[in-house]
Amino acid sequence: MVINTNLAAQVAANNLSSNQTLLSQSLARLSSGSRIVNPADDAAGLAVASRLDAQVQRTDAARSNVGNAVSFTQTQDGYLQKVSKALDRMSELSILSQDVTKSNADRSLYNAEFTQLSAYITSTGTKDFNGVSLFDGSTLNVVVDSDGNTFGMPNANLGAAAYTAATGASIATVAGATAALTAVKAAITQLSTDRATIGASQSRLNLTTDQLTVSAENLRAASSRIQDVDVAQESTMFAKQNILVQSGTAMLAQANQMPQSVLKLLQ
Repeated sequence: MVINTNLAAQVAANNLSSNQTLLSQSLARLSSGSRIVNPADDAAGLAVASRLDAQVQRTDAARSNVGNAVSFTQTQDGYLQKVSKALDRMSELSILSQDVTKSNADRSLYNAEFTQLSAYITSTGTKDFNGVSLFDGSTLNVVVDSDGNTFGMPNANLGAAAYTAATGASIATVAGATAALTAVKAAITQLSTDRATIGASQSRLNLTTDQLTVSAENLRAASSRIQDVDVAQESTMFAKQNILVQSGTAMLAQANQMPQSVLKLLQ
């Protein structure tokens, strides 16, 4: 038996210190909801999770871009629906103006409406969406993923020859009405093509939105598996360490009492 060195107390103290550290770690994880409280908890996991989190943010940003592009195409088609009605009426007026029972005075009345509808179509060609032209015929590069890849979305062009020929026509005479009808029919065909193209782009963008949503969910799930604490498992560890700390404290107290037994030999 020795007095100067209490090995039992040192062992108990070391075990108590280790258990207190683990208990504090469990408390930090349970209170934060994160398995990685400090980088030392899982250095490699933290690096992977950081990259995944950044990719999630980029994916959400791409989804926002695609959503805005869908709104852009919806706005385009909303205008083109009205242009379609205007062209339909212009074609009707072209036929009415070719009526042999009408005088040129009558045709001038038809032409007045025809001219106003033409002006409406021309005016529509100047519309924009948040400062971006809706109908200038340019290709818009829409970012469709977290890596910055783009989709070239074609833009309708109401300044194209097929439209300008129709809007520049006159039905004030039979000959003019005949030529105008040909031009308006060509514009209607071009409009059908433009609307179909817009619809195809919108369909692709909608699928891209769905894909980005699924990708973001999967990335978040992967990040969660690395970073988020399993509460059931960690609470079990907390209970274990809590008991060990309490028992270690009690055993340290007992170990500190052991040298006092030497006094019995000195009596």
